[in-house]
This record gives sequence, C-alpha cells and structure tokens, in this order.
Amino acid sequence: MRLSFVFAVLAAVLLGACSTGTKVGGPGSAAQVVDGAVLPAPTLADTHNTRAYRVGPLDTLSVRVYDMPELSIDRVQVAADGRLTYPLVGSVDVSGLTPTEIEDSLRSRLKAAYIRDPQVKVNLLETITQVVTVDGQVMQPGSYPVVTDMTLVKTIAAARGLKEFAKPGSIVVVRTVEGRKMAALYNLNAIRRGVYEDPPIYANDLVFVDENVAARYFGQAASLFSTLTYPLVTILQ
Repeated sequence: MRLSFVFAVLAAVLLGACSTGTKVGGPGSAAQVVDGAVLPAPTLADTHNTRAYRVGPLDTLSVRVYDMPELSIDRVQVAADGRLTYPLVGSVDVSGLTPTEIEDSLRSRLKAAYIRDPQVKVNLLETITQVVTVDGQVMQPGSYPVVTDMTLVKTIAAARGLKEFAKPGSIVVVRTVEGRKMAALYNLNAIRRGVYEDPPIYANDLVFVDENVAARYFGQAASLFSTLTYPLVTILQ
C-alpha cells in the first residue's frame, strides 16, 4: 500500500472526527475533538478572578487623570514594597488594594494638593500573579506574566523563542474552560504565514512545545496536523 494512500485515509478519518466530535488520540488519551476547532476562552472562575483583583508588588499600572495629561502616566510599576510613586502625591501604599480603591486614594490625595475634582482612572496592565506556564523546547521555560492582548506568538517570544530542534508545527495549549480540561494543537509556522489567527493566551494556560505532548493528546492526528489549515481542539477526559 502506498504511503500517500495511507495518509489520505488518515486525513479523511481525522476530518470526519473534527466534524462529528469523535474521540481521537493515542491509547488512554480520550481526547474528543471539539466542533469549530476553536479553544474557548476561560471563565472568570477558571482563572480564579471571581473576586476583585488586588494589586501586588511589581504589578504594572496606568494612571489617567482626565483633562490633565501632565498627571497621567501610561505605565508605572508598583515597587517591591508595594508602594507607588506619583506626582504631587509622593509614595502611596497600594498593595492589596483594588484599582478602584487606588483611584479613590489618589483622588483624595490630589484634592489635598489643591487639584479641583480630579477624575482618576487606574488600569492594571501587567501582573506577576496572572501567569502562563511555558514548557518544552523553548529557550527559557517558566512562568510569564499575562500582559494585555497576550497571544501564542507573544508567549513563545517571552520564553526567548524555540530551541534549535523544536517542532513549530507541534505546539499544545492546555486550558481549563468551565471546569473542563481542554487542549489545542497549533502550528506556529501556519500562524506566522497568516493561515489562521494567532490565538489569545489567558492566565493559567499551559503551553507545551514539542516534548511528545502532542502525540500523547492527539495520537495519529498530530502527524497530519501540518497539512491542516486550522488548529485541533480536544476535551481531555
């Protein structure tokens, strides 16, 4: 039997699985292909954000005072001791406060500095408590802060890129969505070529590069993935 024929049959089986929700993968993987081939975003409960976020040391904020650009700061990092240095106000302890509470604190202090009715808005830009873990064939495996508009390509870049023998066509993202573990198989080269969009990455995601993770979750499907024009998404049982 010709090898091309075998691959054609496997491709047909894989495509059928994607449209019907059939389970695929190696023995014991029990991975079910999700219709639509899109890894859903996690809920607030999945990312442990059911309570208001409280700022911690080394978090990065933006502070805007409406109609007063001289008091607005695009990016300012909270010091290791949890204090924020701000014009006219000086050093303010913000550790453990919500962004809204920081707004109230800065507003009252600016009023004390004779600023009439300051309208203050504080946004969280980056946090070291909301991280994505990157493992496998990257230059610097580890946990990295989830920044604004984090994507898979940006995540790999944060880990200083792929190692020499990494497989860019075998990138697995594992995520908890509504309490269920899900995994998606991505082709980094296809994303860079614009074949499909660079997927967003969220807090608590796990990103694996090669390391046979794809084979474990997706079995024979992983070997055919380079020929597909969309990611594979599974529910892990």
